[in-house]
Amino acid sequence: GHGHRVNTLAVSCDYICRTGPFDHYGKIADLEVRDRDSDEWREAAYKAAVAKYNAFKGSGEHERLISGSDDFTLMLWHPTENKRPIKRLTGHQQAVNHLAFSPDSRFFASASFDKKIKLWNGRSGDFVTTMTGHVGAVYQVAWSSDARFLVSASKDSTAKLWEVPSGRKAKETLPGHADEVYALDWSPNGASVATGSKDRTIKIWKH
Repeated sequence: GHGHRVNTLAVSCDYICRTGPFDHYGKIADLEVRDRDSDEWREAAYKAAVAKYNAFKGSGEHERLISGSDDFTLMLWHPTENKRPIKRLTGHQQAVNHLAFSPDSRFFASASFDKKIKLWNGRSGDFVTTMTGHVGAVYQVAWSSDARFLVSASKDSTAKLWEVPSGRKAKETLPGHADEVYALDWSPNGASVATGSKDRTIKIWKH
């Protein structure tokens, strides 16, 4: 395994588990029951969520786990099949802070203290590209629901928007925070991004 502490984990079905039965419009396809307080709605929503997860599992893909460490490396695992890593991924020059799979699990992104974001093939773990532009450590990344864009949060007090997989340079810089940006997330419907900073503010950005 890793030679130092593990800072972050990401699983390939994260987006499916996070969104449950809902699509990116916040709706449940083919659901006729409208009363969300009813037992019928809860049962239907549960079945829709299970069906969505089973469709992912039935696609023939392994459920994949990625780990990131202070040893500057990432590990690719098939946790339901093997206790040993499938692949060791190198390239970062400092500790890995955060990992995130794209909603379609085709890619995953890693954020590091080395001021870089790296993009990797979500199935094989092969390196795809490095995204450069931040002048401070990158703390966190988040994907758009259509997996076309990535947003990053940094010590340099900015967030940046990247186009995937072609964008080695940032498409947009989101300024405005007065201190380090520690946290961010992209809404499941793709409409907005939220950033949280050491300056004690949260900002909402419209996509």
